Amino acid sequence: MNETFDHRHIRRAFSRSAGSYDAAAALQHEVEKRLLESLEYWEIRQNKGERQEPKVVLDVGSGPAHAAAAMRKRWPGAQVIALDLALPMLRQAKKQAGWWKSFARVCADARALPMAEGSADVLFTNLCLQWVEDLPAVFAGFRRVLKPGGLLLCSTFGPETLQELRDAFSQADAVPHVSPFASIAQFGDALMMAGFRDPVLDRDRFTLTYNDLPALMRELRAMGATNALRTRRHTLTGRHRFAAASAVYENFRLQDGKLPSTWEVIYAHSWAPPAGAPIRGQGEEIAAVPVSSIPIRRRE
Repeated sequence: MNETFDHRHIRRAFSRSAGSYDAAAALQHEVEKRLLESLEYWEIRQNKGERQEPKVVLDVGSGPAHAAAAMRKRWPGAQVIALDLALPMLRQAKKQAGWWKSFARVCADARALPMAEGSADVLFTNLCLQWVEDLPAVFAGFRRVLKPGGLLLCSTFGPETLQELRDAFSQADAVPHVSPFASIAQFGDALMMAGFRDPVLDRDRFTLTYNDLPALMRELRAMGATNALRTRRHTLTGRHRFAAASAVYENFRLQDGKLPSTWEVIYAHSWAPPAGAPIRGQGEEIAAVPVSSIPIRRRE
């Protein structure tokens, strides 16, 4: 398979940004907070007269592991594992793991989880999956490590994300500068292909503002969100092309004098199927419900 992303570049970019990530990633933290609210689905489904905690919780693409720390605090009896591709991010994560909320840290790729089959009750992943080109394969890996009836909570960026930046550079340079992002229908279909049950999807649209294009580009670099496409230009963009993109971006300037940056966020929660249930395309079709009928809620 031809890979869309240069995963070594992704690892290097997030390794370099480990120290600056928290200060730059205000949107990521807000999305994480909203995704953490969905942990109540586990408690609602499991509650049979008394509160039941998960035994093993996995935070995939944990970054500095604020979510892992929050889940350890919420479920003090659970084994919480923070997993990230970038080792420096996990070193930053150590700051979140005090003696009273300690959790394990594992350096690994979301595409090949080093976990035993059926070992996790909850798998949480916030804004990691936009760096993956084969969503059905990754979801199949998530399903493998989840126990039957385990909860998957995930978020990713949708195709409206950075649409202004995409448009600006597309008119200034033939080489792409912004990653392709899966649509909410593609995201839901990938979940169903992997055999997940009862998926529910939500969508948010955020608009962040900046004084100019360099300010946006600095923030993207500070949180590791650089151009990781294999087809990217491997030399500097150049003053002429950057100036041309900046001129196009000016057409989006708002009445308050700021430049907007759109971010579409897709959230999903779903449940691992019973043991032995087939993956779609391997025998019986388990996804009897069309993607168009998956519950989708849009929030602005």
